[in-house]
Amino acid sequence: MRAAAFDSVDNPSAIEIVDRPEPTPERGEAVVRVKAAALNHRDLWKVKDDRLEEDDLPFVPGADLAGTVVRTGQGVTHVSEGSRVVLCPISTCGTCRFCRDGPENMCERYSSYDGAFAEQARVKADRLVELPESVDFVTAAALPVSYMTAFRMFERGDVSAGDLVFVPGVTGGVGVAVVQLASYLGVETIGTSTSAEKLSRVEAEGLDHAIRTADAGEMRAAVGSLGDVDVTINHLAGPYTHVGTKVLGRDGVMVVCGRTAGRMSEFDAQDLYFGHKRILGSTLGTQPDLEKLVGLVENGQLDPLVDRTYPLAETARAFEEMDSRDVVGKLVVRPQER
Repeated sequence: MRAAAFDSVDNPSAIEIVDRPEPTPERGEAVVRVKAAALNHRDLWKVKDDRLEEDDLPFVPGADLAGTVVRTGQGVTHVSEGSRVVLCPISTCGTCRFCRDGPENMCERYSSYDGAFAEQARVKADRLVELPESVDFVTAAALPVSYMTAFRMFERGDVSAGDLVFVPGVTGGVGVAVVQLASYLGVETIGTSTSAEKLSRVEAEGLDHAIRTADAGEMRAAVGSLGDVDVTINHLAGPYTHVGTKVLGRDGVMVVCGRTAGRMSEFDAQDLYFGHKRILGSTLGTQPDLEKLVGLVENGQLDPLVDRTYPLAETARAFEEMDSRDVVGKLVVRPQER
């Protein structure tokens, strides 16, 4: 079978199509014929942050996949050959206090799946969520990382109808997911980007207030003019953490899930404690979150935004376009296409 793999730890854009044996499932596993696999920045971070060694190469990235089950190992009863599925890409120990009491994405030995950019993928069968016929594979593949992350951040920040939510960098996968979920929940949103065209596209998805700037001072003033923010959804980090806390109202909360703009951040400690503000971290979500999201899509209450799709042979180009920020919503590879 074919797979798209990183073949260098020195060049994050070095992705080649490689041949690999078709996987054989072990006990509790299933093999999925991948119909769609979505890109995420975490795929690049694994290379850029020196988390891979030469022995790990070639490395097949990808956490988001949807397709059909082609083989199952012993003990698998949840799915069978021909089942239409999407993968919940989290891996947990099953025994720590968070696995026992929840939420499972706080597992002490939490990790996430890799291997989606291939014609077939071997996965834990109990992490597969069945798809209704009305939910297509490309849409399903867009859900796990971005939409699970946004959904869980809303839970973490206790977002409710009528709240004002601020999303710096609103045109990426998580940002668009936040806007779409906010529209469904009756939450007011503020989003920023440097591109008027991309902001217009997100406004079509329900963004209430679009601010065109990347300047921290301008951003703070513009957001502040709209009122005190209840929750900042921060997937950028870097300099936007300072802005994100400053615009919060009293007892406001900023939830951080990424660091596309920089791993290290600063904030005003005095503003934090006098304002009784909170900064919380959040990683991905839970399998029940994904099941709820699939239900929202099935019921026509959520329509994930996919910017464009690619055949497997163009996976490298897909990553280049994601890294260039010339994207609104999700990019999806379709491994079965030539």
